[in-house]
Amino acid sequence: ICVGTPSNSNGSLDLAYVKRVCQEIGGALERKRERHTVVIRSTMLPGTIETVVVPTLEVYSGKKAGRDFGVCINPEFLREGTSLKDFYSPPFTLIGADDEDVAAIVRRLYAGVDAPVLVVAVKAAEMVKYTCNCFHALKVSFANEIGNICKGLGIDSHEVMDAFCRDTKLNLSPYYLKPGFAFGGSCLPKDLRAVTYKAKELDVDVPVLSAVLQSNRLQVERAVEMVLRTGKKRIGLLGLSFKAGTDDLRESPTVTLIETLIGKGMKIGIYDRDVSLARLFGANKEYIEREIPHISQLMRESIREVLDDAEVLIVGNKAEEFRQIESELRGDQVLIDLVRLFDDRKTDGSYQGICW
Repeated sequence: ICVGTPSNSNGSLDLAYVKRVCQEIGGALERKRERHTVVIRSTMLPGTIETVVVPTLEVYSGKKAGRDFGVCINPEFLREGTSLKDFYSPPFTLIGADDEDVAAIVRRLYAGVDAPVLVVAVKAAEMVKYTCNCFHALKVSFANEIGNICKGLGIDSHEVMDAFCRDTKLNLSPYYLKPGFAFGGSCLPKDLRAVTYKAKELDVDVPVLSAVLQSNRLQVERAVEMVLRTGKKRIGLLGLSFKAGTDDLRESPTVTLIETLIGKGMKIGIYDRDVSLARLFGANKEYIEREIPHISQLMRESIREVLDDAEVLIVGNKAEEFRQIESELRGDQVLIDLVRLFDDRKTDGSYQGICW
């Protein structure tokens, strides 16, 4: 199925073509004795196959998905004007299937294509297509905003972006593209504010760049809400600095998180082996004493001290020693993971990931 999914006037997807073709295919399946697999190529929001495609096929075929016929999604990543080249030289082939036999059928179609085949859950595949397209749009808008600032400053924007794109370790890489907690530190927040302020001076609108700090604040608020929803009052934080291996607390989102929780009446205990109040100095010391004046009363000497007293454990950075806590949690404790320290865990009653 490769039909259009245009926008309705309110921005929602118009699935009329998808529904119509599913009705037709369902009617054809009703007359078929052998098993068939229905492959979706159209771009549809996560959950559409489950809530629209499968029910429509089942109603019009009188058969049961999974038992009588297979359904999967195989999103296309073809650009207009280069679609043939893109088909034979893709970065990967994506198959969304909850049945390995169904995935194997689609995999065989790409035997002659030299690219890795990724098999993921159906909803994940639906979301991957949107993630790619949103990121492509974001990249264009980001580059244009930087370009507009450069023009206002009399700088060749292409010279800037050519240098920017040479960095394949951080700029053009998987780095920073792992969902998790907010960013912090002494550079990113400060530099974003400086650039957006300069854009205002130049009378250049930069809505993408201007929204970044607000988005970052919302991620901290999301963590606060996760804690509040537990209904518990004794909170332990493992990792105060914005990343493991540093004692830099300036604009650490975990500091903001703790400030907010204190304001909500929570009792806090903090452990971070990299943060020694006696060794803090300069702007770093001034920042933490201004934000949390009684920080010394909250710091603990060991993970065990935090574990013993807390009802909720928050993992704030990826220090390797924090991995031990998973096996030491009591049955009444909730673990909130802000950094995906435990890759194989999924949200349940005792474990909650901020984005997973």
